Amino acid sequence: MPRAVTLIRSASLSDVAEYAYAATAPAGSRLIFLAGACPLNEDGSTAAPGDVAGQAARAVENMRTALTDSGASLRDVISTRVLVASHRREDLVTAWGVVRDAFGDHDVPSTLMGVTVLGHDGRLVEIEAVAAVLDS
Repeated sequence: MPRAVTLIRSASLSDVAEYAYAATAPAGSRLIFLAGACPLNEDGSTAAPGDVAGQAARAVENMRTALTDSGASLRDVISTRVLVASHRREDLVTAWGVVRDAFGDHDVPSTLMGVTVLGHDGRLVEIEAVAAVLDS
């Protein structure tokens, strides 16, 4: 099945980054804008209280579900923004490791941000994404 997303690597920029620097989708592709995927259990409670890696993993699973329900998968994601409610760089690195591992070699352009607080008590990780698909 052909994919809409093309990841772009720049020989003029460092190859140290663990993601592509840009991505494109052709005209006619359907864009899917996901709300921030939160670390919520099915009952609405926050998963993995106090655990950045556990919350990142649950947020990725919830993002997968939203993508599936939209007719897409992680391979169709064109960019992400990972928000971590922490001032500790180690927490950001931990969350990023979970997200990066979930995407594997589909290393989409991403922004990793430490933020002061997220929208609900106890939530440490939120992942925004945009995907592009070619509908047949």
